Amino acid sequence: MHRCRYLVVCLLLLGSIPHVSAQAEPPPPAAVDASTRSAVVEALGKQLKANYVFPAVADKVAVELSANAAHGAYNGSKTTDAFATALTADLSKAGQDRHLRVLYDPSFKASTGDQKAPTQEDVDETRKFVLHMGFGIAKVERLPGNVGYLDLRAFPPAEFVTGAYASAMNLLSGTDALILDLRQNGGGDPASVANFLSYFFTEGDSRHLNDLYWRHDNSTQQYWTMPVAGARYAKPVYVLTSAYTFSGGEECAYDFQTQKRATLVGQTTGGGANPGDAFSLGHGFVAFIPTGRAINPITKTNWEHVGVKPDVTVAAADAMKTAYTSILESLIQKTKDSGQRDALQRTLARVRKGEDEKPNYEPPEQ
Repeated sequence: MHRCRYLVVCLLLLGSIPHVSAQAEPPPPAAVDASTRSAVVEALGKQLKANYVFPAVADKVAVELSANAAHGAYNGSKTTDAFATALTADLSKAGQDRHLRVLYDPSFKASTGDQKAPTQEDVDETRKFVLHMGFGIAKVERLPGNVGYLDLRAFPPAEFVTGAYASAMNLLSGTDALILDLRQNGGGDPASVANFLSYFFTEGDSRHLNDLYWRHDNSTQQYWTMPVAGARYAKPVYVLTSAYTFSGGEECAYDFQTQKRATLVGQTTGGGANPGDAFSLGHGFVAFIPTGRAINPITKTNWEHVGVKPDVTVAAADAMKTAYTSILESLIQKTKDSGQRDALQRTLARVRKGEDEKPNYEPPEQ
């Protein structure tokens, strides 16, 4: 992701808020007249043609949107929210790209196009947002049976999360297997994905994880594993996915799968592989337009439209139980300690029944 749009693009890619700015509340809907709708559709077509990663698709979508407007498709969209929703639906349908969207945010400031570094205000505001969301980490837990669990909801900018990843992986380093929950992960910074994946390969085992092609300068940006602080994790990994899992969350799952480093359990993911930028359409409207596309170095393709298909397909709600059960069964087979085996079997029985382990608050027997 190019940093000229820093906070704005980070928030859009994270999918954490329904509007572009970092305000606490979205802007209230306002009336939108016919002339504004016409101008926004025209501006959207121009921005697509100038920036969308697939020029031929951009031309096709621009023509379709213009035809829709000419036939009165947006006449009933009389508020800013309704108009943005209608445009997003048509963009997604015509372009077959779930990253394409239109939002209303009159506070949005268009890029000057000179790729300036983020200001200190940008950095401070983004850091505050990342801290508020717990670095994208919702839960780190050691489950009964010595199984690690990490609920990762987003991939904030890499410069803010490296310490949090190191801390989480240190806490999980002693577990015998790890469940990585991406079922509510809407995406984020590909550099953070690469940083996180680096914990799952031994030091010196350099892996080429992903490439991003950018239309504006016809360049390709490579992402590899890297040196990281904290403990590396060499034990079995199970990754949970859902239809909600999107963008950077999907890349994380796809990288684990293509590198044959984890077993994916759950549903096929949402199918969004094209990162991009935010562009002003005037009148307070903003379009998020993919300006690049992912290219996996192993498959030579990506998960756009099709999503990431799990190794074990189950309903998202059942993915945790399925993965946990599989891990416990494997640990039982491997252990040679009868006491440990009995404890694992008791845990497995509870998991199969859907029962939680009851805490014991009684003093130990003398």
